[in-house]
Amino acid sequence: MNVLTKRFVVTFCTVFFLQGLMVSCTQEASKQEISSEIPMETLAPEDADGKFPYKRLSTYDFFTGEMAKLSPNSSLLPYQPASSLFTDYALKSRFISLPKDTKASIEGEELNLPTGTILVKNFYYPTDYRKPEGERRIIETRLMILEEGGWEAYPYLWNESQTDAVLKVVGAEKEVRFINQGGKEQVINYLVPNKNQCKSCHNKNESLAPLGVQIRHLNHDMSYEGGIENQLAHWTKLGNLVGFEGQDAHPSVVNYEDQNQALNDRAMAYLDINCSHCHRAEGPASTSGLFLTYGQQDPLKLGVNKTPVAAGKGAGSHTYDIVPGDGDASILLHRMNSTEIGVAMPELGRTSIHAEGVTLIREWINQMDKK
Repeated sequence: MNVLTKRFVVTFCTVFFLQGLMVSCTQEASKQEISSEIPMETLAPEDADGKFPYKRLSTYDFFTGEMAKLSPNSSLLPYQPASSLFTDYALKSRFISLPKDTKASIEGEELNLPTGTILVKNFYYPTDYRKPEGERRIIETRLMILEEGGWEAYPYLWNESQTDAVLKVVGAEKEVRFINQGGKEQVINYLVPNKNQCKSCHNKNESLAPLGVQIRHLNHDMSYEGGIENQLAHWTKLGNLVGFEGQDAHPSVVNYEDQNQALNDRAMAYLDINCSHCHRAEGPASTSGLFLTYGQQDPLKLGVNKTPVAAGKGAGSHTYDIVPGDGDASILLHRMNSTEIGVAMPELGRTSIHAEGVTLIREWINQMDKK
């Protein structure tokens, strides 16, 4: 081997080694960014100057006293959809922050919110689900802020000491342990979505949009200090909403967990809150021909005896989205009852199977008349 050849080999090996080292370091840094928390003490102090997003959740001043108690300040408006999106059995508390001297309004079936509105959703797990008001661990707080150019989403990851949360645009993965209602210990690898993944579900005509803050989800009774009252009527009384004409004048859905409601209504409420953000005319799955909104009555659009457009391995050995009278032969249930990537639906938002949801949809399909 001559001198030039030796130099070439040495240079090539050195470059190859450095490139490999750079890739390895980059991958390791990426892993650390996703898996580790940024220590609160390393973040520079910041002022609440209205230039969102803030680095710390505490800067928004949403909560009074000890932050982990999630006690809202007087400007926050609590809200609750009739049916809740399944997120690995996490419990949630939700609030709306309206800009000062503004109101939400109802126009047709749409809830219009003023620019500057902030939606606050906290995800937490009780240590023991048999004692939901006892010890708990808050995992994340997601904010959706209506800016001049439209909605923006910002995920905040809580620290281990539960004193604050930090902006985590790259997402994270956290191991969560809890005791379920049956007294068994559960372990879940909870995924905090990155900022870009938020649009995968919050997608309306290719623009970011809220899910639960819709008239049909909010038009139901809630328990307040003064007694039971319609949620939208309560907002109107507080001066936060205009355009509400009474509960019967606006669309509404039932709580799918309420077994006193009709099975069909419960099943459609479940599909609406868990699936229709994609499976609707304005959603990213509109080309599938499967539309799972609450008011849908067309059997074919619901998937009855309908072959999928492009399910790939997601269909398994099944042929139709819904086979009347046979839930376990239906692609819809097959995908709900899986955690395998490429099969599981929804694609994001869960790493476990919602057993109660699967039971509900199976019962709904099984009672359909065979055709």
